Amino acid sequence: MAARPARISDARGIAGIEVETWRTTYAGMLADDTLIGMSLVRRQASWAAELRRSRAIWVWDEAPSQLLGFGFCGPQRGASSAYDGEIYMLYVLPDAQGRGIGSSLLEVMRKDLRSAGRRSVLVWVVRGNPARFFYERMGAKLVLQRQIQDGAKPVDVLGYGWKDDGQPPGTGRLATRRLNNRR
Repeated sequence: MAARPARISDARGIAGIEVETWRTTYAGMLADDTLIGMSLVRRQASWAAELRRSRAIWVWDEAPSQLLGFGFCGPQRGASSAYDGEIYMLYVLPDAQGRGIGSSLLEVMRKDLRSAGRRSVLVWVVRGNPARFFYERMGAKLVLQRQIQDGAKPVDVLGYGWKDDGQPPGTGRLATRRLNNRR
């Protein structure tokens, strides 16, 4: 069992993990309409399209067609940061957490980003998400904070970063951005 690059046939499994972890993790943090409105069919179609474009999606499977977690990474999406790589998503099914799957996927993605010449990595976490403590345990430093909108609800998010080049972490700044529509 190990992390492997995702295949188009993994789209349904990835979508299932995303929907389940969002509904479990973000209950009370994000608007109920956002979580209730998540559609496995729409997320599967979205992931199938993304898997045709990207090679930076990784999965963890224990048995054929039984995905337990996934991660997605690439270039930093915001021009306001001193970080050149970003972990866009890292989700492990609730029942599979605490088994090293998340840390293995994180390390694979950091190696993938380094092989693409990205020496610093940023990940955004909703302030109330306990995963922020996972990133701290993995050596990330709190470097940025901002607020995003989930419908009419403002949500505080924290940016955690790793600098592999030995430079000190960047300084924080507040920003506002719309939450990607996950429906």
